[in-house]
Amino acid sequence: MTTDVAAVLERMRATDAGLPYGDGVAVFTRVYASVTEEVERRLAGGDFADRVVAARLAVRFAGRFLAAVEDDAAGRRPPACWRPLFAMRAHPGVRPLQFALAGVNAHVGHDLALAVLDTCRATGLGLAALEADFDRIGEVLTAIEERVREELMPGPDLLEAADPLTHVVGCWSLARARDAAWAAARLLWALRGSPAAYDECVSRLDAGVGLVGRLLLTPAGCPRQSSGSSTGASSS
Repeated sequence: MTTDVAAVLERMRATDAGLPYGDGVAVFTRVYASVTEEVERRLAGGDFADRVVAARLAVRFAGRFLAAVEDDAAGRRPPACWRPLFAMRAHPGVRPLQFALAGVNAHVGHDLALAVLDTCRATGLGLAALEADFDRIGEVLTAIEERVREELMPGPDLLEAADPLTHVVGCWSLARARDAAWAAARLLWALRGSPAAYDECVSRLDAGVGLVGRLLLTPAGCPRQSSGSSTGASSS
């Protein structure tokens, strides 16, 4: 299964290579590639409770983002959680940190819960069997988020208390998003025998995460400038 993780990583790199450097989807793709590289490294190091199940979860998780990219490129409507990022990807007043966090919001807030359910169905395991590796993947996401904030946050001369970006990015928490994703997975697991209720819950989750994404992408009013960083995302 580590070869499958490597394959989705190559698809991410190809997606990034086909986009302008400062494109909002490209910014998130580079961030997510760094997450996937770390997951791949930890899989090889035996850091997960069940290496095979963790790899399947990582692949299904990544697959949901890549499917959204393909839907948008083909003129199909991606899930509501991803639409704000695709709509605002070229806006000059949205900073790279906002693109990165909006992508993480969509992916963790919506895709992660559904990827957990996908993995349970594919493996025949119950939800509890995935909890330890869910937490380990969450640890990787948290470490990357900290690095992204450090590298993409504007310098102190730009980031005054009154700067809208201070408020926008300060209102979102990956830790809370992870907790909400697990709660959503538990609810969906309980509803798996009631298709109508399950579908309604997924729809509401998608819409709610999309609303948060729109707020995260509120233009900050200062056009971004491109420069390199170790995550590959541009900074302003």
